[in-house]
Amino acid sequence: MRVAVVAPPFIPVPPKRYGGTELFVGYLVQSLKAHGIDVVLYATGDSTAKVEVRFLYPKSEWPLEGEIFSNLKDVNHTFWAVEDAMHDCDILHLNNAPGLAATRFVNVPVVYTVHHPRQNLLSDFYASYPDINYVMISDSQKSFEAMPKMTTIHHGISMDDYQFQKQKQPYLSFIGRFAPVKGPHIAIEVAKKLGIPLRMAGEVQPQFKDYFENEVKPQIDGKLVEFIGEADQQIKNELLGNSMALLFPIEWDEPFGLVMIEAMACGTPVIALRGGSVAEVVCDGISGYVCENADQMVERIRNLSIPSASVRHYAEMNFSTEKMAKDYARLYESLITNADLVLPETDTISFTIEPGTAA
Repeated sequence: MRVAVVAPPFIPVPPKRYGGTELFVGYLVQSLKAHGIDVVLYATGDSTAKVEVRFLYPKSEWPLEGEIFSNLKDVNHTFWAVEDAMHDCDILHLNNAPGLAATRFVNVPVVYTVHHPRQNLLSDFYASYPDINYVMISDSQKSFEAMPKMTTIHHGISMDDYQFQKQKQPYLSFIGRFAPVKGPHIAIEVAKKLGIPLRMAGEVQPQFKDYFENEVKPQIDGKLVEFIGEADQQIKNELLGNSMALLFPIEWDEPFGLVMIEAMACGTPVIALRGGSVAEVVCDGISGYVCENADQMVERIRNLSIPSASVRHYAEMNFSTEKMAKDYARLYESLITNADLVLPETDTISFTIEPGTAA
């Protein structure tokens, strides 16, 4: 089986810093290859994924000004990739919207992973392509859409890339875009109520610069609230691994939230507000807590006693690249053979914690 995986042409695969979609694509293509699937990746020329890489644009370009879907480079790259791939691939796997328009001329099965929350313009666009096999990254995301062919496959990460830390340090962490929907202002509020230091990392995108300057930056004092900047893999390992908990105080319907499983892979529980995929990713009381408001987040942290080894085990059982790749391979095979797709259920509670168990 030969699979063409098309990524957007703005960030290398895998990403050096920011890039949720590109992180997913990097883990997917390399895990598919490890499972014996022939993979060709269409991405930027500075991508370092250990598979065959084809590119139109040699270097990445990020951040972008304006909406990503209005960038003609995305259209040019994706139409070229689709035309190139259709000659020798059994499956075409898209990860950006422009490629759907090119599928009118493709005679192989097409998979499209939806990486964003519901947007009316995009949902209307998807309605024009009912034969596409849409992969939703959470059941929550799936519930907002109406395409006839939808399959939920959760993201996975390589556990080897994340260092398990049993002993934690007395600080909280936040990693994410500094955008209002991600709730960095709520993370600061929680930390201040607890009097526990908060270390924050992430990208300040141009469209949210005013929010960062007015709502976040004035509260960064380098002591109780520290801003680290963007986080590469080493920084994420150190920041998440040593943290007593990751704060995930979202104020939107999160499609998935990769940083939650990154934290759990380090043995760090996730304290999150309910929204979108959170209740699917965080097993309440096992890998963290799903909270209704900031005050409940404060209370959960005050009484935090989840063993770090149990958090890591939960991540290994449910969010590995091996599990993700097997699910995608089953989908690809079912499309080639016209067979019914059967995916194993998520192991939502794969163990129990005995009272008094030490972390």
